[in-house]
Amino acid sequence: MSDDSRKRLAAQLAEAVAEALRADLARQERALLVVSGGSTPVPFFRALAAMALPWSRIDVTLADERWVPESADDSNARLVREHLLQGAAAEATLVPLTTHDPTPEQGAEAVADRLAPLAWPASVVVLGMGGDGHTASLFPDSRELDLALTTDAAAVAVRTPSQPQPRITLSADRLHQARRHVLHITGGDKRAVLARALSGDDVRELPIRAFLACPLATYWAP
Repeated sequence: MSDDSRKRLAAQLAEAVAEALRADLARQERALLVVSGGSTPVPFFRALAAMALPWSRIDVTLADERWVPESADDSNARLVREHLLQGAAAEATLVPLTTHDPTPEQGAEAVADRLAPLAWPASVVVLGMGGDGHTASLFPDSRELDLALTTDAAAVAVRTPSQPQPRITLSADRLHQARRHVLHITGGDKRAVLARALSGDDVRELPIRAFLACPLATYWAP
């Protein structure tokens, strides 16, 4: 595992995303970036925040979110505010996926309404992937997986036995509504999971397969 190679990867991804946002903003008033949470994207967020962009014309939302307050340590929105919306990038508008409703089932419709006026198709969707092949909150053991893979709703409430908190996720359909799709992963374990995903086609076994035909630009470092 090399921190240097991961930093280089994050810088290359930030350059590519910034270029995509500039290209889209040259022909439209606003652009939308969809990002993922976790530890992997933090160096990418920091590198992207340093890019010279018309940040006030950029909306940022999340591929998925735990149904926790934004002040919680494991809130993806908090992660984005702390590492991406810094300096000049603080001019960007973060569109969170949570409401004050007690459950994601109660809040999903309001979240979908909030997402509707954004500049779809998104300029870029940056996905991550777990060791179980999940991406966003499309988990193989989730009882809502079929719904999230097939609905044309923007957001789906998700409960997953392997995860402690309920979640909300953009549906596969909404995630597909992007001009560019990126998978950002690190480590040999994730590379092995991706290789397995590429060798089969059962989306319910490894949900990342729902995006392998997008086309999907893969950014990987050891």
